[in-house]
Amino acid sequence: MVTKLKVKAIALAMGSLLVAVSAHALDPRYKDADGDLVADAPTDPKDWVDPATLIFAYTPVEDPAVYAKVWDGFLQHLAQVTGKRVQFFPVQSNAAQLEAMRAGRLHVAGFNTGSNPLAVNCAGFVPFAMMASKDNRYGYEMEIITYPGSGVD
Repeated sequence: MVTKLKVKAIALAMGSLLVAVSAHALDPRYKDADGDLVADAPTDPKDWVDPATLIFAYTPVEDPAVYAKVWDGFLQHLAQVTGKRVQFFPVQSNAAQLEAMRAGRLHVAGFNTGSNPLAVNCAGFVPFAMMASKDNRYGYEMEIITYPGSGVD
């Protein structure tokens, strides 16, 4: 009999395996000299980017425009601490978000869990935080729906 806890443990293990397997697939345009499995900042300052406006996108949702207001406080804070304009970019798909970052048109992003390995390896994304509740709960819960008698409870 499979419990929700076992399903969560299996999903976590599969996600960890995906990250471990894809960790060696860092695009050749990026370097990982320190071995932390994410792209390093360029060593030559002339290769650094300093856009006048920072572009932020959150993972695609049904109506991306709704999230512009949800992220407004964060965008204002980011503008204040960087001294730059910050613009919300409503993406329509994971592929669009990944490509925008890879092309340099997206600077700060909230990627969904499944896109993180691709964003790291293909777009040079460096994860630094995750969402949590005020009581320190974090993560996602997966609900599996199956037929009666399947053995999955």
